[in-house]
Amino acid sequence: MKILMVLTSHDKLGDTGKKTGFWLEEFAAPYYVFKDAGCDVTLASPKGGQPPLDPTSDADDAQTEATKRFKGDKAAQTDLANTVVLATVSPDGFDAVFYPGGHGPLWDLAEDADSIKLIETFARTDRPIAAVCHAPAVFKHPKGADGKPLVSGKTVTGFTNTEEEGAGLTDVVPFLVEDMLKANGGNYEKGADWASFVVTDGKLVTGQNPASSEETARKLIDLV
Repeated sequence: MKILMVLTSHDKLGDTGKKTGFWLEEFAAPYYVFKDAGCDVTLASPKGGQPPLDPTSDADDAQTEATKRFKGDKAAQTDLANTVVLATVSPDGFDAVFYPGGHGPLWDLAEDADSIKLIETFARTDRPIAAVCHAPAVFKHPKGADGKPLVSGKTVTGFTNTEEEGAGLTDVVPFLVEDMLKANGGNYEKGADWASFVVTDGKLVTGQNPASSEETARKLIDLV
């Protein structure tokens, strides 16, 4: 089983002067779900190389078993430091694609032509697509075969407006994931803030927040 994981290359948190990037738990937990299941995992990002880590996700209170495992795993660290440039990745041969979140994808992957094309290709060929937390931002522009937004009529979830409010970044982000999914015709559902909540609709799997990352990865594997 070959899984493509696409991470952000964006490290600026709007005009705040602070850094952002990908969320460590949302990469580490799915990465080990895939690895432990014997999957061949390829990591990609728009710029290639080491993707920026959101420093907040590296704080002591954000650590999980998966992040601790990653910090002791030199091979995984080398994998992450050498992501391939997304534009060079052919979707051929991959069984599924997974997008970890963090605020970074709101700026780059949401607008990235290569990512949009990749998602549309996976959808058209009926291969599983998963995104967790802020990563459902990548569904802003992709269209289905009917020309409508890919999430139109589909049950989806993603980082809630109230979770963004709790993070204090409602006025910083370029758009709110919940609002965008609804505007694109998605049947948006959510669970309790910060608790694991994952929905599957056909071959599309979305998770609400960092706590949802492992379950999102497991549900993706179930579809392959």
